[in-house]
Amino acid sequence: MKDMPEFPWEVILPHRKRAAEHPDGIVNLAMGEPVDPTPGPVREALARAADAPGYPPTEGSPELRAAAAGWLSRRHGVRVDPSAVLPAVGTKELIAWLPAMLGAGPGDLVAFPRLAFPTFDVSARLAGADSRPVASPLDLAGERPKVVWLNSPSNPDGRILTVAELRELVAWARERGVVLADDECYIEYGWDRRPPSLLDPRVCGDSHDGLLAVYSLSKRSNLAGYRAGFCAGDPHLVRRLLSVRKHAGHAVPGPVQAAMVAALDDDTHVDEQRARYARRREVLSGALRSAGFTIEHSEGGLFLWATRDEPCWTTLKDLAERGILVAPGTFYGTAGERHVRIAFTATDERIAAAAGRLA
Repeated sequence: MKDMPEFPWEVILPHRKRAAEHPDGIVNLAMGEPVDPTPGPVREALARAADAPGYPPTEGSPELRAAAAGWLSRRHGVRVDPSAVLPAVGTKELIAWLPAMLGAGPGDLVAFPRLAFPTFDVSARLAGADSRPVASPLDLAGERPKVVWLNSPSNPDGRILTVAELRELVAWARERGVVLADDECYIEYGWDRRPPSLLDPRVCGDSHDGLLAVYSLSKRSNLAGYRAGFCAGDPHLVRRLLSVRKHAGHAVPGPVQAAMVAALDDDTHVDEQRARYARRREVLSGALRSAGFTIEHSEGGLFLWATRDEPCWTTLKDLAERGILVAPGTFYGTAGERHVRIAFTATDERIAAAAGRLA
């Protein structure tokens, strides 16, 4: 294992403290944490399953695997056998440990986007492998990474990879025997267009060989506190992950598995949440543009990638003076040094407060 970087959210604590001094309180748009209620049917399912004296199945209950496969087919046109689904204790832990669970180690390379959630870099460090941010995996030329991470829609800049772009990446990875893994936690939140999955048959044909996609219920269903997610894809890779996770004790608690079934079987609450976020996105993006910001990309996900063409720490400091906390772009790589990431996951009241302060 290599040394860990400084934990990002601890770096901005002084700015959080300054923002909290605003007379009307802080507007925290830094983390993108869900604030709306967990759907009623999900909470009811959790309560019904609360009597759980036995160990939960690491592979997930048959009902959970079927619900995940059904959701992928119904919402995203992806056909997977339920046996090719594996639940995770929140997808952040799955992402962090995936290269190590697939056998990556010293001398191996793990690549990820040059603008990326820090856990992709951490995943290489935990395995003792080398990590490298890249503009595109195609730039790696003759190299053969152990794992290449994608993230579409992207965190932080909201880019959505097209079917053609994903298809080219799949062909490149298969030619080299590279595992291609896509973090698709924001796949329900495409604004300008619908995000395709890495597992979409238009992308990969009738085979998921060498491919894994990671899905989170935290943002989709307001389940961040449940730590609920899963991956799906290549059955051989899923079996390997399952074997490691059985030995490591990485099992999702039984009541949470029951709650996941209820969440995945219901689309109504997702459409309602999309509508909430769409309203907040419109209010906040309009206020930012009126205040002189340029918003780039941001066609998917739950963030606005914004710039005033100045160092991100200057922007962060200025907004904290107004009681608004955002994330500096350098959290996501040196390519973000003149941008900030601004979440629109706060309540309607707090989004309105931010818009007022920007004005």
